[in-house]
Amino acid sequence: MTEKERMLSGALYRADDAELAADQARIAGWMVRYNASLAAPPEARHALLAEAFAEVGPGAVIRPPFHCDFGYNIRLGAGAFLNFGCVILDVVAVSIGAGAQIGPGVQLLTADHPRDPAVRAELLEFGRPVTIGRNVWIGGGALVLPGVTIGDDAIVGAGSVVTRDVPSGATVVGNPARAR
Repeated sequence: MTEKERMLSGALYRADDAELAADQARIAGWMVRYNASLAAPPEARHALLAEAFAEVGPGAVIRPPFHCDFGYNIRLGAGAFLNFGCVILDVVAVSIGAGAQIGPGVQLLTADHPRDPAVRAELLEFGRPVTIGRNVWIGGGALVLPGVTIGDDAIVGAGSVVTRDVPSGATVVGNPARAR
């Protein structure tokens, strides 16, 4: 397996791999263009998203600035909305459901690191997917950690750190986020 194949499968991979560095250089150029597009018409920004992401539903919006690792692992449902300053570390799949509303400064993190310091020192890491359901509302500044699924119609309070799955319809707040 190549390091990219290992990364996409969720296995340990070397983060300093040349093919992955080339993919990151490509998305860095795309981010420069996207983050300069704030005054562009919504259709132009949508076309840029479709250029970089695995899937972009109709009416999906991300307000620049926006940052990601690769882009090609991100899926946005119809009408999904991400406000200013969101970060998605997409070493594996990130799925954001239709109508999800994500506040400013939210981070969706799939990248994880070995707990063993000797393994970590070898620049090995792995990813666990993040799934955001339909009609989810995530308040500004929240962090969603690797491997978390947030069910349909859930609410995540501003500034929360989501370390575990959130059931459909639940409201969670705090650090770590807990049901309200």
